[in-house]
Amino acid sequence: MLSHHRGGSGELLVLVHGLGGTWRLWRPVLPALESRYEVLAVDLPGFGDSPVAPRADVAAFADAVAALAGRPFHAVGSSLGGGVALELGRRGLARSVTAFAPIGFWGPLGRRWCQASVTAGRVAARGLGPSLPRLAATGLGRSVLFGLFYGRPGQVDPGEGLADARALAAAPGFAAARAAFAGHRFGDPGALDRIPVTVAWGGRDLVLPVRQARRAAAALPSARHVRLPGCGHLPFGDDPGTCARLIAETAIDSLPTTREAS
Repeated sequence: MLSHHRGGSGELLVLVHGLGGTWRLWRPVLPALESRYEVLAVDLPGFGDSPVAPRADVAAFADAVAALAGRPFHAVGSSLGGGVALELGRRGLARSVTAFAPIGFWGPLGRRWCQASVTAGRVAARGLGPSLPRLAATGLGRSVLFGLFYGRPGQVDPGEGLADARALAAAPGFAAARAAFAGHRFGDPGALDRIPVTVAWGGRDLVLPVRQARRAAAALPSARHVRLPGCGHLPFGDDPGTCARLIAETAIDSLPTTREAS
């Protein structure tokens, strides 16, 4: 079973992190979301406290998340997790999808850049080792450590940022999941027309640059596409209020939810 965090009550909302992350990356938005939903934030196989699985691709991760959820849910994902959330929507398992900078809208160069940049973050986290606490304690140090992922790295909580860096450095499933990116491109957009979908992109995303947001808009014309000014690859850390609002608005727009409430 996947390691996970569960809190709140209401309709089920599932949060899926990106490559090298854990469920803890969603901490900035948990209070707002748990006031409205039952929130299930997962560690994907090979990340956080979840065991490594035989496969580390989007389809296999979607299988694992769906098995843990066990009932209808709203899917929210970031980066790799955004690709998983879209896959869950494509399969008809998610009532709504909110995807922050999802993978799969890249060309070959964009995909290799994503793989290389996140790998660089992992190498840095491993190499700095004992220096991490000292760097995380200062605004300048947090800019160095977290500037790849956040548009506003200085506002990252030092303790939480340090834990996230260590999780990135330690993740045993990292290499296999990164390699699986080579076989993943988003497809079958028509399958998502029947549910609300929001795709949000930080205007300062350095991992999946915003040109990929334009490809996503072309591939998913029925979705709502949102640019988040000043935000990086993990915008829910830069602007948690706006991100929580987008998630809630997308879930509220869910047609199955509306029918059940009427």
